[in-house]
Amino acid sequence: MSSHTISQTSETKAIRIVGIGASAGGLEALNQFLAQTPADTGLAWIVVQHLDPTKKALLPELLQRVTTMPVQQAIQGMQVQANHLYVIPPDTELTVVNGSLHLAKPEEARGLRLPVDVLFSSLASALGEKAIAVVLSGMGSDGTTGVQAIKAVGGLSAVQKPDSAQFDSMPSSVINAGFADIIDTPAELPGRILAVLAHKPEVHPQQKNSLEIADLPSDCLQQIVVQLQRHSRHDFSSYKTSTLLRRIERRMAIHSLASLSDYAAFLHDNPQELDLLFKELLIGVTHFFREPAVWQHLSDLVLPELLQHRMETKAIRAWCIGCSTGEEACSLAITFCEVLEKHSEFKGYSLQIFASDLSPDAIASARRGQYPLSIAEHVSAERLERFFVRHESCYQIKQAVRDLILYAQHDVILDAPFTRLDLIVCRNLLIYFDTALQRRLLPLFHYSLRDQGILLLGSSETTGRFHDLFTPVQAKLRLYQRQPRHTQAGSKLPVQSFPPLSTLAKEHPVPTDKPSVPKTHNLQNAADQLLLQVYSPAAVVLNSSGDIVYISGRTGKYLEPAAGKANWNFHAMAREGLRAPLATALKQASQHSAPLQLRGLTVSVQDTTQRVDVTVQALREPSALQGMTMIVFRDVAGEVTDSQDPASSVDFSLAAVQQQYLDEIQLLREETQASKEELQSSNEELQSTNEELQSTNEELTTSKEEMQSMNEELQTINTELQTKLDDLALAQSDLQNTLNSIEIAVLFLDQQLNVRRYTDRAAKIINLRESDLGRPLTDLTSSLMYPGLHQDAQDTLRTLVFSEKQIPTSDERWFTVRIMPYRRLDNVIDGVVITLVDISTTKKLEAALREQSTPTVVGP
Repeated sequence: MSSHTISQTSETKAIRIVGIGASAGGLEALNQFLAQTPADTGLAWIVVQHLDPTKKALLPELLQRVTTMPVQQAIQGMQVQANHLYVIPPDTELTVVNGSLHLAKPEEARGLRLPVDVLFSSLASALGEKAIAVVLSGMGSDGTTGVQAIKAVGGLSAVQKPDSAQFDSMPSSVINAGFADIIDTPAELPGRILAVLAHKPEVHPQQKNSLEIADLPSDCLQQIVVQLQRHSRHDFSSYKTSTLLRRIERRMAIHSLASLSDYAAFLHDNPQELDLLFKELLIGVTHFFREPAVWQHLSDLVLPELLQHRMETKAIRAWCIGCSTGEEACSLAITFCEVLEKHSEFKGYSLQIFASDLSPDAIASARRGQYPLSIAEHVSAERLERFFVRHESCYQIKQAVRDLILYAQHDVILDAPFTRLDLIVCRNLLIYFDTALQRRLLPLFHYSLRDQGILLLGSSETTGRFHDLFTPVQAKLRLYQRQPRHTQAGSKLPVQSFPPLSTLAKEHPVPTDKPSVPKTHNLQNAADQLLLQVYSPAAVVLNSSGDIVYISGRTGKYLEPAAGKANWNFHAMAREGLRAPLATALKQASQHSAPLQLRGLTVSVQDTTQRVDVTVQALREPSALQGMTMIVFRDVAGEVTDSQDPASSVDFSLAAVQQQYLDEIQLLREETQASKEELQSSNEELQSTNEELQSTNEELTTSKEEMQSMNEELQTINTELQTKLDDLALAQSDLQNTLNSIEIAVLFLDQQLNVRRYTDRAAKIINLRESDLGRPLTDLTSSLMYPGLHQDAQDTLRTLVFSEKQIPTSDERWFTVRIMPYRRLDNVIDGVVITLVDISTTKKLEAALREQSTPTVVGP
């Protein structure tokens, strides 16, 4: 084994496979890549190139010339072996399943096939983080989706540098999508890949053993976390150190950096690396119906019981936290559909699933609802038939299931939670967080759930010490039920964990030295703070845009986060009964110096209603609050009187507010109707034109894709033909040198006995010049005294029997003239070959011998 060999550990029994995708211009890149790839890496290599489906592929023979690894064309069921190279056959799609190669006939038309994506996606499913993808020269974007799948499971991707590729579309597509780990020339990529696999960065032991990143304020790891937070808004300081180090070490290996300090400096100088590290830290390991016993229990007991509790509303709400690419949310939706089919009494019930994840790429993939064919390992054939649509390279979730799920990018640590939920699914997310963050999130889940709501955690997660919040329903399956909380301590929503606005980056205050405060002042401040917390009413402060910038007290009765992407705008969060009157009051408040009083408003909270008085006041002092508005909420226990101080407030009745809204709505309706009438005719014309253009565009797109595919295939064929031409040129040079080096004159004639080729020695016997190529034999003059040469050549061509004669020349030389049929490799006679061997010396010796043997006559 060489130094490049990647040893197999006890945890890595499966062979690591490198998938290589290429198209037009890919042969040259493959030659450069394989020429620098050691033969004993311990890896298996699979090449997928766009090939002409009507031609026999020469790719295995061509690649075998540049590598000592065995190169084989893939065969159905062939077992993948280390240190072997496998090449896709023409007109097939190649996947890897359980360590063997599987071939399938493409169903898509030429121009629509994506064989590189098919291979990469299968590697992601089969190998997970051990999958490696390489994208070389080619046109189009084949390979990008497959690389995304490999990146989603923690695999490695390497891409040819676009300026070194004959056709840079395929490499550029992967790079522009942000999925490339390594970008280099084909000759450098093998070394970079092997260096990553063999790299072991230096990480201090105390870093690996520490439990909290916060314990290391001056450490390089803390610097990395701060840079990530400034760049992405997300705070990774509450993640477990071991999780962070594993992912950071992988990025360090890609860039061949040996220490955390080097990587922290690299991040500072390369902002684009922050994006790649952010994606690396978002762990997206999931699959359909993970731990089947959990889903069976949900189907048999949990969901029917939840539906039974919602007889009035006939609807349940669920939240899948960290949904990744949507498999778990779809599993829940499918299970719900099956429960409705089994229980006729729940007919007409609905389910709304909020599926959230921090990764925008994962959410985009989930919204597409397309999953690889390998999901058949976890989804039964019956479910695949009922809830999915089978395509050539993927399964598409059916729209009826998709409509039950609302996907949203959401940060469970920073953004406001969804509320009034019946079920929360948060599996294998808490295990990546430290203890402090887990203790903050579990009360938040309790707040978000309705009474008797269900919390489902991962197999390695529990509710810990929060026995008063949740009781086990099925402890082994990590199913817990929400319990009502009667004590005041710790029961309020931890709003202090939310930022002022989820769309704004968090600002880190600069630490300053605080002067010592007398103990009496501390006691006074503490007492004041306690009084504010216990007895002050709930209030919020809004900026000029209506966004909440400060929250005081418990506002959950009056405000509720809206579904979808987190939105801290007051108008979006106000509960029913408050939104309309407060919208008018906010407009009026800016025009009055006195606070505005809204009395006796009714707000719906859970299944009850609450009367509330609201004060709205525009803030003009201090200067830091100028332009902002404060809203104070006070619950009303009994009937409210209409008495108030006219000098200090302006009374707005609910009836007046409603009338103002009705007037505004009527005006808007009239304006809208006029606009609709004007736009209707234009819209109909544009619709007709758009349909025609869309039809034409679809036809052009199909034609373009077909032409592009054919062009790629022609490029591949052209490259192969060029290689053959080079081989033929070399063979011709070898033949010419061989003929010129021997002392035999050779003349080649075609079937019409025209000159095809000759050697230099033949030109000295038969008067031949370059211009004589193609001339008949009878037009040539020679020094041979052989008038029957043409006739003997015809006889040989007709009878296929060679002729050999000794012929003198006019300058007293002798030649053995042999005439033989010219036989091609396919056994077809295509002319004659005439060879002339100089036997003048032999003839002279014979003459001398005859003279010596003749007896001498002696006279008398």
